[in-house]
Amino acid sequence: MRRAGPLRRLGRVVGPVPVGRRIFLPSRPGRVEDARVARIQKMRTLVGLAAFSFVALSYRLAGTLKDVAEDRFDQSWYSILALAVTLPLVIAALAAFALPARRRELLRRALGPLGAMFAIFAGMVVFPASVLTGFSAGRFAVNPFMTVVTAIGLLFTVAWVLPFVIYGVAMSLVHVFRSADIHETVPPLVAMTVVWEMLLVDLVTGAYEGVPEALRVVMLLGAPVSVTLVGMWELRRLRLHYNLRLRGALMRDMR
Repeated sequence: MRRAGPLRRLGRVVGPVPVGRRIFLPSRPGRVEDARVARIQKMRTLVGLAAFSFVALSYRLAGTLKDVAEDRFDQSWYSILALAVTLPLVIAALAAFALPARRRELLRRALGPLGAMFAIFAGMVVFPASVLTGFSAGRFAVNPFMTVVTAIGLLFTVAWVLPFVIYGVAMSLVHVFRSADIHETVPPLVAMTVVWEMLLVDLVTGAYEGVPEALRVVMLLGAPVSVTLVGMWELRRLRLHYNLRLRGALMRDMR
């Protein structure tokens, strides 16, 4: 079998997705991973996306599939913002209720999730900063050297930062900012909180206006109800099959 070239090997180390895996995927040794829960979560996500796309196109909430994709990305970004507010509050609450010895371990485990959160926002800042400073418009390309620097910077932004951010947003939503590194029960608890927060945002912004009222209620409640049901089921599986409870972790065994 032919060996990969040096550029391909380098890409496997410093490419946006390999770097993203190291930053956004849970990595704590000994962490419980339930394959059945992961399958149910993926199925729920796919069904929700299909339902939203069908309603959006049928009732002209979006003109094309591209519009649907852009709207879904906007919704994903709003969810990231809600996560960025909720997760630190959850970490603070857990630290407040944990025994002192557990508190130090909990805060140490929280460094990965907080680092993932920082990485997402650091990546997103690149785009408005590039526009506001005029870098993307070639403002600094005043001589041959700066022209090369500008071209390399723009290429890096499109070829590395953009896929890194897209991958990071997707993985941060799936793995709830890798909060399983804190404890396996944290992702479902945070996810359930965030989806109900997003329901309030949808109500305030008038989401799905123009859709028949009964269908609008179904679309509004679909995500929070389904995520809550999956989250409660996941917590039950963790308790029954792995003897994992958040209270036990905070008070006794920080597994």
